Amino acid sequence: MSQLWNEIRHTPLLWLLVLAPVVLVAHGALPEAHTLLFLLSVLAIIPLATLLSHATEAVAARTGDTVGSLLNATLGNLTELIIALAALRLGQYTLVKASLAGAIVCNTLFMLGASFLLGGLKYHVQDYNRVSARLQTSLLFLATVALIVPSAMADADNLAAAPDFMQDLSFGLSILLIIAYGLGLFFSLKSHREFFGSVEHASASDEAPWPLSVALATLAAVTVMVALVSEVFVESVQQAAETFGMTPAFVGFVVVALVGAAAEMTSAFSGARKNRLDLSVGIALGSAAQIALFVAPVLVLLSYVIGPTPMDLQFWPGAVIMVLVATMTAIIITNSGRAAWFLGVLMLMVYLIFAMTLYLLPPVLS
Repeated sequence: MSQLWNEIRHTPLLWLLVLAPVVLVAHGALPEAHTLLFLLSVLAIIPLATLLSHATEAVAARTGDTVGSLLNATLGNLTELIIALAALRLGQYTLVKASLAGAIVCNTLFMLGASFLLGGLKYHVQDYNRVSARLQTSLLFLATVALIVPSAMADADNLAAAPDFMQDLSFGLSILLIIAYGLGLFFSLKSHREFFGSVEHASASDEAPWPLSVALATLAAVTVMVALVSEVFVESVQQAAETFGMTPAFVGFVVVALVGAAAEMTSAFSGARKNRLDLSVGIALGSAAQIALFVAPVLVLLSYVIGPTPMDLQFWPGAVIMVLVATMTAIIITNSGRAAWFLGVLMLMVYLIFAMTLYLLPPVLS
C-alpha cells in the first residue's frame, strides 16, 4: 500500500480525492444545491478517473501494448459506463446519447490529437502500428454506419404504420455490433495477432508497477466511488446546465465525455510522452471503438431492463455527422503510421469546431 500512498502524496491532482466524500455529504445536506453538486462531482470524478488509470496501468504492465491498451480502454470506459447507467436509469436518454457520441468523438479527436501533440513536442516523429489503427478505425466506421441507418430511416413515410420499428431495428443492430466487436477482438488478439505488435521504441519506463493485489483493490474501491459520485452528477446536471446556459446535449457531448475519459487520457498522454505511441493510439481508438460497438449496444439492451422505456440508436443528425467526420479524420490521419505534433493540432481543431458549434448553436433534440 506504500506505493499507492506515495502516488497520491506526489500527485497534486489526486489530492482532489478528498472531494469524493465531500460530494456525498453535500448531497445529503444540500440536495437542492444542484450547481454546487455538479461542480463538486466533476472535480471528484477527475481524480477518481486518474487513480483508476494508474491502477489499470499496473494491471496492464505485465502485458504488451496491444493487450495493455485494451485493458486501459475497457477499464477506463467504466467511468463513462457508470455515468451512462445512472442517466439511463433516470430516463435521461438525451444525456446518454450525447455522452456516447461525445465520448466517441472525444477519444477519436481530442485524446488522439493531444497524444500526437504531446508526443510530437518531445520527439520529432513517432511511429506506431498502422495495421492496428486501421482495424480500430474500420470498426469505428462500421459503428458509424449503424448510427446513420436509424437516423436516415427516422423520416421515412412508412414508419408511421410501424411505431416499434426503431426499437426493433436498434435491438437488432445492437446484437450485430456486439458480435462484430467480439470478432474484432478475436482477430487482433488471437487469429492474426502477429500483425498487431507494437513498434519498437528506444525509451522505456523504469517505474515499478503496483502489486497486482493493490491494483485490483484500488480498481474495486474506485469503481464504487465513481458509481456513487456519478449518481449525484447525473441528478444535478440538468439544473446546473441551465444555470451555465448549456443544454444537456452540450454537457453530455463535451463535459461528460472529457470528464469520463480522464482515466484513458492520463494513460494515453503518458504513453505518448514515453514514446509508446502504440499504447496511446490503441487506447484512444480502442476506447472509441469499444464505446461505439459495445457500450452503446449494451446500454440499448439494458434499457429494456432498467430504463423506463427502451432506448434506440436514433441520434440527432448533428451527432451522427460529427461521429462520421471524426471517424474519417482518424482514418486519414492514421493512414501513414507516423505522427508529428501538427497532426495533433489538426485533430484538436476539428474537435474544437464541434465543441464551439454545440455551445453556440445547440441541436434541437427530440
